[in-house]
Amino acid sequence: MVTELTAETFNREIQKGPILVDFWASWCGPCKMLAPVLEEVSKNYSGKLKFVKLSTEDFPETAQENAVQGIPCLIVFNQGEEVGRIVGFKPAAQLKQKIDEILAKI
Repeated sequence: MVTELTAETFNREIQKGPILVDFWASWCGPCKMLAPVLEEVSKNYSGKLKFVKLSTEDFPETAQENAVQGIPCLIVFNQGEEVGRIVGFKPAAQLKQKIDEILAKI
């Protein structure tokens, strides 16, 4: 399950083990297409990778602080450090492959 973060919970959550943050916006078509794909893919990573999302409309400063220039933008953090980034819509198989490549580096 993908849960929603706020600016207040963002810094606390990314300090934990591997976490994937989906930076998105309600007006973004590719973001809307990606949402069900993320829900589906997240089931493969139970206990390995936490999936969350953060609205760039509600928290633009958090997106800016993380150099988010295009959305959807998925950033994987481990212990507060960015370890990988996936920009744009990807189908489930391609998204899983990219996530596996990032996790293999941790």
